[in-house]
Amino acid sequence: MFRILKALITLAIVGFLGLVAFAYLGDLSPEQGDVVQPVELNVEGN
Repeated sequence: MFRILKALITLAIVGFLGLVAFAYLGDLSPEQGDVVQPVELNVEGN
């Protein structure tokens, strides 16, 4: 029973460290660019 608990705690720590490393080292920045799209407005004059 103690082995299973020790293994689960070890896996949780390794997983947390992997998540932290990915957050700092992973490229999570979005692609940036200009978007040009014409807009047609249907406005009736009074």
